[in-house]
Amino acid sequence: MNNFGVLAFARMVKLLANVTKLASYGFHFLFPNKRFTIPERAAPWWRSKRAAEAKVPRILWQTNFTDKATLPVYLNYLFNRLMAPSFEYRFVITEARAAFIEQNYPADIFEAYSRLQVGAAQADFWRVLVLQRHGGVYMDIDGHAVWPLARIVKPEMEELFVTTKRGDISNYFIASKPDNPHLHGIIEAICANIESEADKNIFELTGPGVFNKMLPRDEIPTASYRYTCNQGNFTNEYFQYMDKPQGKWTREQHKIDVVRKREAVE
Repeated sequence: MNNFGVLAFARMVKLLANVTKLASYGFHFLFPNKRFTIPERAAPWWRSKRAAEAKVPRILWQTNFTDKATLPVYLNYLFNRLMAPSFEYRFVITEARAAFIEQNYPADIFEAYSRLQVGAAQADFWRVLVLQRHGGVYMDIDGHAVWPLARIVKPEMEELFVTTKRGDISNYFIASKPDNPHLHGIIEAICANIESEADKNIFELTGPGVFNKMLPRDEIPTASYRYTCNQGNFTNEYFQYMDKPQGKWTREQHKIDVVRKREAVE
């Protein structure tokens, strides 16, 4: 399928997604306490013969502060399952992220992670660490593939990064093999940012700013978000943070220190 076909399909999905999002206001007005559980782990709907040959493991990773989802977030999850039927699905909540890092990484990396006090910054760091250990495809909880994921991340690919409308690299979609030297550099850069205690916002501390600084654009494969992964079609800030009084990280980072300061030694 050429790019025109992918773009046409993506636009149809966007229309459908926005219809379901609009209908969800009525649903949650009638059922304000109804939530849907996103599973911690789900097997592929079917096993692809080429999955074993893929350099990027056929695992789709997502994370959120809770596994209890509003209807739009759950529909977004279901759509990704539909677009990635040959992928194992793994979902990780806040507490499980910390446990994974403590069990799989040295004490200094866990200590750096533990100093992050905003969930979005923790999720930024965790996604790189989990891909470096296990590989797979990471996608933000409000992101969805615009074409079958196995065709976006082809078996011969070792990594793939998404670019924004402005052409910058983002981190809401990352595909990578395990033990990726590019991700290793990003991990080191995030640790250095945390250790420096510099007054950086989350974007520059742990987010896309690190990717754009550390990744060599002429050496890595990238794809436009238009043909890879869209955000915010099925859901929005209201439905994502309905059960989180602190709200979105863009506000939370102005209320508390993103990095916990070290206690002064007397």
